[in-house]
Amino acid sequence: LLRSSQPLTGPNRRRCREDEQLLGTILGEGERGFVLDTRSAQAAKQARISGGGTEPKSCYPRWRRLHRALERGRPLQDSFSRLAEACAEPALSVERWLGRLDGSRWLSHVKAALSTACLAAQCLDREGCTVLVHGAEGTDSTLLVTALAQLILDPACRTLEGFQGLLEREWIQAGHPFQLRCARSASSHARGKQEAPLFLLFLDCVWQLSRQFPFSLEFGEQLLLTLFDNAYASAYGTFLCNNERERSLCKVKESTHSLWAWLNQPEERHKYLNPLYSHNPLVIWPSVEPQSIQLWQGFFLRWIRPSQHLEEAWGEIRRLVQGN
Repeated sequence: LLRSSQPLTGPNRRRCREDEQLLGTILGEGERGFVLDTRSAQAAKQARISGGGTEPKSCYPRWRRLHRALERGRPLQDSFSRLAEACAEPALSVERWLGRLDGSRWLSHVKAALSTACLAAQCLDREGCTVLVHGAEGTDSTLLVTALAQLILDPACRTLEGFQGLLEREWIQAGHPFQLRCARSASSHARGKQEAPLFLLFLDCVWQLSRQFPFSLEFGEQLLLTLFDNAYASAYGTFLCNNERERSLCKVKESTHSLWAWLNQPEERHKYLNPLYSHNPLVIWPSVEPQSIQLWQGFFLRWIRPSQHLEEAWGEIRRLVQGN
């Protein structure tokens, strides 16, 4: 599983011999690979005008390109805002609520992200092929797909420690621009051009996996909520800045504390564990049928629905599990 930004072919269809050689040597003799582009074919074609583009078939003969368009930027931010507004509006009728939920298109984004990740996982697991994932910069929807594919395929990524490593590797070190993407909440009337809840979309997809496979993830919903909160406002430096270069210039590691160090303290760690967890060595294939994708109530309705009884129930489950 590989990830990158788009090739810079431009309108003149420039070639990069070194890149062609690199991707050629990745494949063994007689092997073929897939390039999974998270843009539509039309968007990828239009990117040539600004210097980007796609891999020409003639230069990458052993790679097959697949387009799976995932929204990012303003459309995704607007979708998030519409759903947040609907959740905050009191006394909605059932028909109006369902219309607002459908009109936000948030669950469609969740479905699209999971479907694309499943496609990448199937190419790797069932076809035995190498997969290269990219969009434009390779720091948004690209990371969404590669991180989810690893969760689906690799049981090590479903442990608390492995999940932290996945986030560090696939989101933080890979350069997801947290400072730009998470500048304001959905409730803010201001709209930055660079804002987009890609990381929230990832957390929502992880929650969908945990709901469909309640025994397979070592961590629970509380961890996902904590990660979202810290991505937007945090006392820790883990999600600061937009990339490793900025963090180095700002000396983030020297001047701040790590969120992971705090989460892994024994007195904190137990709060984020799933008491029902049982190691599952198998691949977990989520259903992406519309009826299988549900609203993440624990997040979108967290300030509306009473959570006392739910927390008491989980507390009782933990006591029973620990007692056995």
